[in-house]
Amino acid sequence: MAEIKDPENTIILETTKGKVVIQLLPEVAPGHVARIKELSREGAYDGVVFHRVIADFMAQTGDVQFGKQGGENFNPARAGMGGSSKPDLAAEFSATPHVRGTCSMARSQSPNSANSQFFICFTDAPWLNKQYSVWGQVIEGMDVIDQIKKGEPVRDPDSIVSMKVAADA
Repeated sequence: MAEIKDPENTIILETTKGKVVIQLLPEVAPGHVARIKELSREGAYDGVVFHRVIADFMAQTGDVQFGKQGGENFNPARAGMGGSSKPDLAAEFSATPHVRGTCSMARSQSPNSANSQFFICFTDAPWLNKQYSVWGQVIEGMDVIDQIKKGEPVRDPDSIVSMKVAADA
């Protein structure tokens, strides 16, 4: 297992395929890191499906409104259209590149529309650079991410079992 140097800025993501460790990047996107930690600590991501997974590109999840299995508004047909009850975030675009294992916020056409959804890159995606807010990097478990069921939308999708800040785990 990767050594966790900063438990307060590390996420332990248990998926239906296995465990993933994400190093948070508060120096790059402080507002987005704070949101990821806040939602993780509330258990908001637990049970949320990977609703859009494109081979050789990325796996998207984090719709706590419509994508949370067992949630009152769970609707697989609408997963990917919702967010959380919290306000949208101002963009924190940076020079941090989108490479394999990069964790970045999903958003609509509006740069300041990121809320709870995020994606993990399977491969380098330089066209996303400086257009999406990068908040983390997978430091262990990319082999797990590679196994997540693909599709747009995904049939019988994989999901987040639990997402915790390592300091709390």
